[in-house]
Amino acid sequence: MTDITQAPAPAGGVRVNYARLFERVALIAVWFLLIAGFGAAMPNSFLNWGNFAILFASYAPAALLALAIIVPLTAGDYDLSVGATLTLSSCIIGVLNVWAGLPILLVIALALGAGVIVGLVNAFFIIYVRIPSLVVTLGTTSLMTGIVQWMTNSSTIGGIDNGLVMAVVGGRFLGVPYAFYYAIVAAILMSYVFDFTPLGRRLLFVGRGREVARLNGIAVDRVRVGALVTSGVLAAAAGVLYAGVLGSADPYSGLNFLLPAFAAAFLGATTILPGRFNPWGAVVAVYFLATGITGLTMLGIPLWVTNVFNGGALILAVTISQLTRGREASDIG
Repeated sequence: MTDITQAPAPAGGVRVNYARLFERVALIAVWFLLIAGFGAAMPNSFLNWGNFAILFASYAPAALLALAIIVPLTAGDYDLSVGATLTLSSCIIGVLNVWAGLPILLVIALALGAGVIVGLVNAFFIIYVRIPSLVVTLGTTSLMTGIVQWMTNSSTIGGIDNGLVMAVVGGRFLGVPYAFYYAIVAAILMSYVFDFTPLGRRLLFVGRGREVARLNGIAVDRVRVGALVTSGVLAAAAGVLYAGVLGSADPYSGLNFLLPAFAAAFLGATTILPGRFNPWGAVVAVYFLATGITGLTMLGIPLWVTNVFNGGALILAVTISQLTRGREASDIG
């Protein structure tokens, strides 16, 4: 019986699986339909380039956070501490730049260094003490949240160096603040590493089967340490971006990015390269979710709907991602 999802084999014997091709772009298609729907409901306010410019810039930290999440996820580990790392990084910038008067470039370097330390601490307890990653990163989240509240006296710190603000949202290209392009550059670099370097292949092999990877000569523990440290650095970079977007350091709101970033990481694994955590899928998913939240907010939907939307998206994304990964494994088998 002929599979109707596949075109008949041409002379060369190559068949095109249209169902798989559609799966790769389905989320993008739904995103455009979502834009069209909100545009039809609010043509003057929603279909406005200024609205999209603000959306692209304000969710750039969430895009970087989603990229941070997919690195350890690809290696088979969870990092729940990325939201707290983002908050810690932005508050380090606020405390050291505004209160201590240190130069902004030095403060940014220290904030990124804090991301390295967080990654190393997580890696030590996860890999060498052998505590599950969910437990460790949940614990470091609580630890960093307390440290941030102590550092900032639980208050927002305004007046961050204007140089950072201008570098993040002051300059624009095609009307969109630079913050968005930093996230795009990070996605390009990650996509290259994932798809075209031995390191990316090792990361994928470790996530698919650690014992098999170890038997094939891959330094599994070293790859996992590198993934967790990279996650910490990217989350800290998201904190730098967040401080630039706000022009201040908020000890609380950064944690709100964690749920949508995780939802985007899993939802992104259902598109572009279905069955794999991939940078472009994560970025598309972040802005898909951002479009939904922005549109609902502009329609006057109550704020609690945002939590329902993000939570439902995460459950749906994980379900679809697991089904897609399972089907891919079955096809390989």
